[in-house]
Amino acid sequence: MKKIVLGCIADDFTGATDLANNLVRAGMRVVQAMGVPTQSLDAEADAVVVALKSRTVPAEDAVQQSLAALRWLQAQGAQQIYFKYCSTFDSTAQGNIGPVTEALMDALADQPGADFSIATPAFPDNGRTVFKGHLFVGDVLLNESGMQNHPLTPMTDANLVRVLQSQCSRKVGLIDYKVVAQGAAAIQMRIDQLRAEGVSLAVVDAVSNDDLYRLGPALKGLPLVTAGSGVAIGLPANFGIAPSNTASALPSAAGFQAVVSGSCSLATNRQVATFVQAGRPALAIDPLKLDAADGGAATVAQALSWAKDLLSQGPVLIYSSAIPDAVKAVQARLGVQAAGDLVEHTLAAIARGLVGLGVRQLVVAGGETSGACVQALAISQMKIGPQIDPGVPWCHAQSDAAPDGGLHLTLKSGNFGTDDFFIKSFDCLK
Repeated sequence: MKKIVLGCIADDFTGATDLANNLVRAGMRVVQAMGVPTQSLDAEADAVVVALKSRTVPAEDAVQQSLAALRWLQAQGAQQIYFKYCSTFDSTAQGNIGPVTEALMDALADQPGADFSIATPAFPDNGRTVFKGHLFVGDVLLNESGMQNHPLTPMTDANLVRVLQSQCSRKVGLIDYKVVAQGAAAIQMRIDQLRAEGVSLAVVDAVSNDDLYRLGPALKGLPLVTAGSGVAIGLPANFGIAPSNTASALPSAAGFQAVVSGSCSLATNRQVATFVQAGRPALAIDPLKLDAADGGAATVAQALSWAKDLLSQGPVLIYSSAIPDAVKAVQARLGVQAAGDLVEHTLAAIARGLVGLGVRQLVVAGGETSGACVQALAISQMKIGPQIDPGVPWCHAQSDAAPDGGLHLTLKSGNFGTDDFFIKSFDCLK
């Protein structure tokens, strides 16, 4: 296998495909690995994204998983490491963005330049911008965007310098929009100035894609980059790689179509509503009615029975998405972790059952739900294909549940996609 040039570590599965999507659009051949591989990849790639489920686990577990991914990527020849987190910068109060970043910096300490890294979740194509260190979602601050109600990782502060500093022992600074607007040379000068001031991590402002393209050349040779997926658009050029349609080529699509959604984000709730209002078949899974004793098995059987005769007529939607108050009610009855695990397990079993019924084009919405579904389908690698919406590509993967050539799969972050995403996504494969 050709040595890869960029090695990426993502803290959830949808975030991994989000990052891979931007790299493919910029011309890189990308393979996404589900968890840390146990052997070398069997396909050539310019970049590999190792997808972890480390966003909401205890910080020490996230660190150990990320370090294992780093060691594997280094063994594949990665010249630069990219730690990818969500464009809403969310994690637990203890991390895990800060602890993982510092652990990676420590592990790379013998490389020149590893004493400094940047942090920015900016992704203007999806309405995520950073201005004076504050994260905006569309036109509102992060803590006013609905993320303050996230059931697992509520975000109540939009000041990223303050958020990151609370998670780090290293000093955190800022590279503001005035510097970024002046281009790579000015950004590098600001990095040198921050280093002299004892700063090891800097949040970077970005309010447009032009800002990200200006940032890209300034990061050339930096051992570690930490960011959302937006920064990825400016990195492939550092390795002499230009955009190419061949990078996103996938096998032809066939089989039935389905959507499984576990996200409770405002965007996904709108996508569910749009699908339902269009008269498409949709089944709501009520988390309060799940039987913890049977692991949701009765609900799984009912859902698959409902879907069986509808699949031949077009895409179906099975969802547990709900408003924040409903989510809190489930958490109050079962506990936060137990409620999340039960819903994820149920939806993952439904996803595998749908594939068993002949679904070969599957959309999964929600980071935790995507991770559970991928694991239930025993998917270890995915080839990244064409974009549906910013940050959301179609992929192709092999699975023992689809022994006749694998399946096409989309892992959608809860906050991403237009309101008609569940309807239009399948048109992209025609």
